[in-house]
Amino acid sequence: MKRIIRKTLTLLTVYYAYMVEYRAELILWVLSGSLPIILMGVWIKAAQGGQFGLTPVDFARYFLTVFIVRQISTVWVIWEFEKEVLEGKLSPKLLQPLDPVWHHVASHLSERVARIPFAVLLIVLFFVLYPQAMWLPSLGQLLLFSVAVVLAFILRFVIQYTLAIFAFWTERANALENFWMLFYLFLSGLIAPLEVFPEAVRQIVLFTPFPYLINFPASILVGLPVDITRGFLSLLAWILIFLGANRWLWRAGLKKYSGMGA
Repeated sequence: MKRIIRKTLTLLTVYYAYMVEYRAELILWVLSGSLPIILMGVWIKAAQGGQFGLTPVDFARYFLTVFIVRQISTVWVIWEFEKEVLEGKLSPKLLQPLDPVWHHVASHLSERVARIPFAVLLIVLFFVLYPQAMWLPSLGQLLLFSVAVVLAFILRFVIQYTLAIFAFWTERANALENFWMLFYLFLSGLIAPLEVFPEAVRQIVLFTPFPYLINFPASILVGLPVDITRGFLSLLAWILIFLGANRWLWRAGLKKYSGMGA
C-alpha cells in the first residue's frame, strides 16, 4: 500500500509541475470551456420571451454549473495516446510495471488542480456581473453533485480512452472523438438543458450515456428535477460497459501493436 501511495504521489507531483509550467496555456484551456457562459446569454434572452419552464435565473445557474462540470470533466487522452502509438512512445511505457493509463490519469488530475484558480476567478466574475443568479446549494446537493461529477469524469475518460485504443488500427483515432462530439454537444446538456427537449426525445436520450456527462450533475446542483437513482445507476452501468470494451480492445490492440514490430 505504501508503494502504491508513493507512486501515486510521485506521478501527481510530476504532472502537476508539468502543468503549472504552462500557465498561459492553462488560461486558454479554461477559456475554451466557456461556451456554456456564451450560451447562457442566448437562453436567458430566449427565456424572457418564451415559455421553456425555466426562468432566466434558472438558465444562468444551469449554464454556470455546466461550465463547472466542463472544467472538471474535460478529457484529451485520445490525442496523447494516438501520438504515443504513432510515434512509438508507448513502447517504453509498456516496459514499466505500471499500466500506461495511469500516466494519463495523473496528467488529467494534476491539470484539474492547476486550473482551479483560473476557474474560480471566472465564477467570481460571473456573480459580480450577474448577482441575482447567486444561490447556496444544500449540503446534500453538494455531496451528490461531487459524486456525480467525479463519475461523469470517469465515464468521459473511459469513453475517450476506449476510442483512443483504435489508434492501434488507424492513424486518425481522433476522428472517432470528433464524430462522438457531435452527439455529445447536443445530447449531453451542453447546448441546452434536457428540460427544454420534447418529452419523447428526452426519454430516448436518457437511455444513452450523454445526459449523465453534463446535464445530470448540473441539474443536481441547481435543483432541477432529476431521477437521482436512475442517474447514478446509469453512470455506473455505462462506466462498466465501456471499461469492459476498453480492456478487450486493449488486449487486442497490444497484439496488433507488437505485430507491427514496435
